[in-house]
Amino acid sequence: MKKRNTGTEFGNLKKDKRPPQKNLNNLLNIMAKLRGPLGCPWDREQTEQTLKKFLIEEAYETLEAIETGTPEALKEELGDLLLQIIFFSRIAEEKEEFDFSDVVHTLAEKLIHRHPHVFPPSNDQLKGMTPKNAEDVVQVWGIAKELEGKYAKRTSLLDGLPLALPALERSRRLAQRTSRVGFDRPRTETLWKEVEKGLGELKKTTRLSSRRASEERLGDLLFALVNWARFKDITAEEALRKANRRFVKRFRKVEMELRRKGKTLKGSNPEEIDRLWNKRIPSPR
Repeated sequence: MKKRNTGTEFGNLKKDKRPPQKNLNNLLNIMAKLRGPLGCPWDREQTEQTLKKFLIEEAYETLEAIETGTPEALKEELGDLLLQIIFFSRIAEEKEEFDFSDVVHTLAEKLIHRHPHVFPPSNDQLKGMTPKNAEDVVQVWGIAKELEGKYAKRTSLLDGLPLALPALERSRRLAQRTSRVGFDRPRTETLWKEVEKGLGELKKTTRLSSRRASEERLGDLLFALVNWARFKDITAEEALRKANRRFVKRFRKVEMELRRKGKTLKGSNPEEIDRLWNKRIPSPR
């Protein structure tokens, strides 16, 4: 009888045709060499402070690859994001604080502790928890998190939300966290009235109030919109990123149409630009 192929044979054949794959140990050794005396001058100069901006940039580029890119693009961006983690871990190792294996161990321990419905509970208070759906799991995760020592020291429910988060995302998390203890804003119908009221208040400031008052009213309106989006299961930060992409695509189309006619934005009248802007174009997926 002919042996049935399970897919493993093809997988091995594919691997055999490739050059030897680099692994995590190779990556750690490469970073150690880059940071070493005979390594790269730029890599040796970096600190946690200088790398912060790259960590944020790589996180956003990974998001972009998820939303608009191909699997190949996502693979590359995940690698760039991993590089930042390896880089930070190496710097900490040089300062004898921790190393990459400590990062992995801490993460593994955290995942086990916060999933008492999957792994044996590490705390008696977590025994017997059987979440029925994803929403219940979030509650279990929160309880397990509160039992961890570092979180027990917090004096406010809002402690620990990074100030560096994008403002729209931080607004969503503030509202989400306070909702866990029953401090929730009105449901969507009432909340929409608050949005309309906030818009009216903002309109008034354009005529009568200071810049500071206008800024406060705008902030209140944005917070209300973020909360409305949360009830609609929409992430405001993601919605704005998609709006930015639509804007870029539309603006570039206007530029392309003008170049095709041998014109520039500065050399075109507003009516023509408006006409090109309002031409229907497909929304990016």
